[in-house]
Amino acid sequence: MESETILIVDDNKEIVHSLGELLKFEGYRIETAYDGMEALEVLEQRRVDLILLDVMMPRLNGLSTLMKVREQFKIPVIILSAKTEESDKVSGLILGADDYVSKPYNAAELIARVKAQLRRYHAWGGSAPAANEDTVVNAGLVLDRKQRLIIVEGKEVKLTATEYKILSLLMENAGRVFPAEEIYERVWGEMADYTVENTVMVHIRHIREKIEIDTKNPKYVKVVWGIGYKMEKYN
Repeated sequence: MESETILIVDDNKEIVHSLGELLKFEGYRIETAYDGMEALEVLEQRRVDLILLDVMMPRLNGLSTLMKVREQFKIPVIILSAKTEESDKVSGLILGADDYVSKPYNAAELIARVKAQLRRYHAWGGSAPAANEDTVVNAGLVLDRKQRLIIVEGKEVKLTATEYKILSLLMENAGRVFPAEEIYERVWGEMADYTVENTVMVHIRHIREKIEIDTKNPKYVKVVWGIGYKMEKYN
């Protein structure tokens, strides 16, 4: 079996070297880049299975690089940065990072996270999960109709029956705005009155708490003020 290739992107050459030696010892092939522009050039020229991406870099920083990567590639990205502020972590995950490890990193933990992301990546056939008649996929959100499951970034999330019905409705019609009254009538199967808006709002809040990384800046379930709710469409 051909070795998996990991692209290390960091402007600190010592870190790139030490990470490279660590990953080579584990049997991985290594590609290197010292800023975001170099990383994008490598991705255009070579197959890469996972990216370890620093945040603070010249020319094109890690978060900007991540946005560019996600425009074309679905390979796993682990942010590796000395910045430990929660806002920085959240920004990376919202922009499409699959994991986040703070420097100084524990070598065993980093290797475990790399292996976990590669397992997940290859479990979906070497790409993000593809939609079929049993699944609806929207970025890192997967609706499995057959098993009535919601998977967020590779992890199953437990929803109530009503929450599942609401999220299914929004995911199956991503991009469309639903008034609270319509959501209520389609999910509860009853005629809506003036009291249903609060009922729907509470359920939407609970859904966000379970599927969103940052509930104050949701990636998936959005409010369209004065109209209703929608699932942001990413695919």
